[in-house]
Parts: sequence; C-alpha cells; structure tokens
Amino acid sequence: MFSTGQLIFATLFAICFIGVIIFSYRKDKRLHRKNYKGVLWILISFVTFIIILFLIKHFLKN
Repeated sequence: MFSTGQLIFATLFAICFIGVIIFSYRKDKRLHRKNYKGVLWILISFVTFIIILFLIKHFLKN
C-alpha cells in the first residue's frame, strides 16, 4: 500500500511534528496558565451541556 520511503517519511514527520508541538507547549506553558485561567470550567460546562442534549434526545425518542 505504501512504499518504504513513504513510511519512513511519515514516521519522521510525525516524530518531528510531535517534538515541535511539545517544545512549543513547554515554552508557552507559563503564558497559557496566565491567559487561559478558568478555561477548564468552560470545557466542563460545554461537555455537560452536550451530555444533557443527548439525554433529552434519548428520553424524548423513547
């Protein structure tokens, strides 16, 4: 399906991409804590809202 060269390229690309993402995150970690304070509560409320919508859909369907 894929040639050996394509598999090697994909593997190296994935390793480099993940490395750059980790490096960038560590570099900006302090800044993220300062600017995105309280984001966890927004995520929790959003997920709760989606779960409530699915529950309403499930109970109204039956």
